Amino acid sequence: MMPAVKPETAATITDARDAALALLSGALRSKRAVDEKFDALTSALERRDRAFVRLLVATALRRLGQIDGVLARFVNREPLPLVQDALRLGTAQALFLDTAPHAAVATTVELVKRSGQGALAGFVNAVMRKVTAEGKAILAGQDAANLNTPAWLRDRWAAAFGDTTATEISSAHLLEPPLDLTLKKSDDTLAKLIGGEVLTTGTIRLRESGRIENLPGFEDGDWWVQDAAAALPAKILLGALGGGKDKTIADLCAAPGGKTLQLAASRARVFAVDNAAKRLALLKENLLRTKLNAEVITADAKTWQPPVPLDGVLLDAPCSA
Repeated sequence: MMPAVKPETAATITDARDAALALLSGALRSKRAVDEKFDALTSALERRDRAFVRLLVATALRRLGQIDGVLARFVNREPLPLVQDALRLGTAQALFLDTAPHAAVATTVELVKRSGQGALAGFVNAVMRKVTAEGKAILAGQDAANLNTPAWLRDRWAAAFGDTTATEISSAHLLEPPLDLTLKKSDDTLAKLIGGEVLTTGTIRLRESGRIENLPGFEDGDWWVQDAAAALPAKILLGALGGGKDKTIADLCAAPGGKTLQLAASRARVFAVDNAAKRLALLKENLLRTKLNAEVITADAKTWQPPVPLDGVLLDAPCSA
């Protein structure tokens, strides 16, 4: 049996669901952003498992109101925090990620055992069996948009935009966000091959993507994942500089590196500076895959000194565009 997973202190986790439990508990109990600890808690996982962790935690948070509504039908009082969060993850799998019922039950029970709450395995088994048997029917009678939106937030939306628009906003938040890709160089043929919508900014947007490793151009390093809004700051800077060729630019707080890749693709000399070494590892990986060059530096942007004069500095923290 693996040692108990402690969401506040876990450093190396080798099971995807253990990582998901640590991240979900950190978000709900400590009000900590998922991205803050995602890299540290999933560093030992394969790329596919890291993607599953992100999807599972995002689904549990996005559908938390519905999930808690379902669990309230089968649990008379609030269980221990880790057990409650494990049940939330199990319910997310069973009702929203189409995990087979027996697998959703078994993996949730094992997760509770690994978290050090084996004495409650029978309770968790019973609850999850009811969730898999009756949960979908309960969902059908729920007001999903409003149930998953905090009342204070919906009230503010309603006051500002009216009830109809507030409901539309709440409904939009339940949708999986699209996958945006930035091309290393403009390529209409590749854009058509990938099959996404080409936005006016040049970003390719996919509503459904599957595994990104299977998309055309991934192995050749022809593109990288980057939100359309996140791609704008580098475009604006390069426009102001008249392009990147023969320019020297520092990208501060650079990880995970989408903007660094944009700057490097413009043929600028780029210093990619960040104080998070583990997040910079992903940047280095993408530089290798895309065959682009940048000088990656682990340092605090507040004290780092460039070795040569700079033509531009890009600082988009915390990736708010």
